[in-house]
Amino acid sequence: MSDPNYFERDALRRQCKVAVAGHAEPSPGEELISVGEWCRVHGHAPDRYAEGDLISAFEARIAALLGMEAAAFMVSGTMAQQIALRIHADRSGAPSFAMHPTAHLELHELRAYSRVQRLDATLLGPRERPILASDLAACSDRLSAIVIELPAREIGGQLPSFDQLGELAALARKRAIKVHLDGARLWEAREAYAPRTYVDISALFDSVYVSFYKGIGAMAGALLLGNAEFVSEARAWRKRMGGTLVQMHPYVASAAMRFDAQLAKMPAYRTRALALSEALAAVPGIRLLPSPPQVNMFHIHFPAAADALAAARDRLAREEGIWFASRFGASQVPGWSYLELYVGDNLMALPDSLVAGLAARLLTIAQQES
Repeated sequence: MSDPNYFERDALRRQCKVAVAGHAEPSPGEELISVGEWCRVHGHAPDRYAEGDLISAFEARIAALLGMEAAAFMVSGTMAQQIALRIHADRSGAPSFAMHPTAHLELHELRAYSRVQRLDATLLGPRERPILASDLAACSDRLSAIVIELPAREIGGQLPSFDQLGELAALARKRAIKVHLDGARLWEAREAYAPRTYVDISALFDSVYVSFYKGIGAMAGALLLGNAEFVSEARAWRKRMGGTLVQMHPYVASAAMRFDAQLAKMPAYRTRALALSEALAAVPGIRLLPSPPQVNMFHIHFPAAADALAAARDRLAREEGIWFASRFGASQVPGWSYLELYVGDNLMALPDSLVAGLAARLLTIAQQES
């Protein structure tokens, strides 16, 4: 566990009556009961090493939604993206790919692409904005693939425009570079590109990864999508990497049973984020990135240290039963820090004035105690 205080902090969060960010989380027991009952009602039998009607139907359904030929269920996005990059590298003969400096593969996976897959990475573009075609044009490295994250989480959920995305994909294809989508939050990103569809977005990519435990709120799991030959290879790599569990249906069911309802909420989440950002932008001392938000997540920057903000959050949690956010990080501006605000089910019932007031109090407490 990289965070030694996670369980203590999680226990404090679960004691709170009000949570600002994200979705309400059921207890492990409640989730397993719901999964079991949903499978019973729909007559789903367990899969056997990822083979079975439930998993194959869900794979086909999401593939159709994204306009891709095929899909394979993966236990994690980390595995899914390593597999995608492995296949692209093997096919091209170039053991190097490109990605943004803040990509999940670079910051949060202990450089598995290098240590496990023996691949090299080129970091494209400045940290502060998404990758553009001009960044790729300035790179002379021979690349097998380029990874594009939509939206880019570490920079507040920023997105390139759809035209910019198309220009980047076209240049990559001209140079025989495969284009891979880190779509951990594709469900959220699509709203910024409306009325364009998931098919329109996915058509720009050779391979796509989507997650089900983030915005969808499932226990775990992801899909890796592409053409039939690519997905067939991905299934083989899944087995080689130990990802073909004897039974995967609990994860698939946890995603499938809530997918439609969560997907239908995405437009309202983004609308709520835009309205809330106006109230937060009026709070003295804080800044938003981006402003206005592009999707239903953004960063709130405070002129205070991250540990002081965390202490202020914990004080509000203990004294008033209010949990603002879990993640704080140091800003690139000395003396400033930020938190990530994901607008989900929890925020839909909270008024702007309450959230803006909490942000102001969080800053006041942090500054008083630092």
